[in-house]
Amino acid sequence: MNRRNFLSNTLATSAALVSSKDTFAQKSTKTDLEVIVLATDWGFGGTIDELCAKVKKAGYDGLELWWPTKKEDQKALFMALEKYELQIGFLCGGSGPDFEKHFTQYKNAVNAALEAKPLYVNSHSGKDYFSFKQNAKFIEFTIEKMESSGIKVLHETHRGRMCYSAPITRQFLEKYEKMRLTLDISHWTNVHESLLDDQAETVEMALERSYHIHARVGHQEGPQVNDPRAPEWKTALDKHLEWWDKVVKYRETQGAKRITFLTEFGPPNYLPTLPYTNVPVADQWEINVFMLNLLKNRYKG
Repeated sequence: MNRRNFLSNTLATSAALVSSKDTFAQKSTKTDLEVIVLATDWGFGGTIDELCAKVKKAGYDGLELWWPTKKEDQKALFMALEKYELQIGFLCGGSGPDFEKHFTQYKNAVNAALEAKPLYVNSHSGKDYFSFKQNAKFIEFTIEKMESSGIKVLHETHRGRMCYSAPITRQFLEKYEKMRLTLDISHWTNVHESLLDDQAETVEMALERSYHIHARVGHQEGPQVNDPRAPEWKTALDKHLEWWDKVVKYRETQGAKRITFLTEFGPPNYLPTLPYTNVPVADQWEINVFMLNLLKNRYKG
């Protein structure tokens, strides 16, 4: 049996053993918040219309995408969103080591994205090698934009960016009370090689400030388990659900109207592959739809 056939047979057996009806952590945590679950275009190779049709059919509420800078791409996106009645959250960021150019690029993207009135703007903010003072300028800018627009501009807990680690993020949160986060805590499990039990107070501070969740499950040695349905990842999945439950509770007690999620399991090389073949060990789309259904079953009233 060749590698591809072996993988196909193995995945089919696994899927039969672990159906969406037999998922881990079936604890009921229903909320009166509006629960909005978005899809990613990461790894999708078709047109925006094809993507919107696919995510609508799967039961998603919308998309999270990088803000498109080309006018023709913006037009195609907004036409597809209207056609399929989907909502949108935008990703914005800067690139390159030159701080001033990076920061200007970021500000221009956020200003343009806010004009489209998205659910939120999620920021790949700064860089891990910028100084504290430089990265703080991103926070000060976003606080100003949130107050003037009424739209959350969030900073993602992401490797390589200013919120790459728990203790560094805590320093920003302590200095800026109005700072708000996108929680992608899978990055921190990787950075700190742990499920963060030794940083509970810092994690709690981040959960309290999180308004959007990237629902990917990380582990001690990576930002993405190969398949969250697999029993060997039960501990990691349950830990992430525990964190997400707390975010939902914080939003409830603080009078929020909604909570947004993105199912963000990525393609290779985020998704591991078999050696010599580049064949992924699981199906990215199936995993993300599994997460979609888990989130809606868990939280939606």
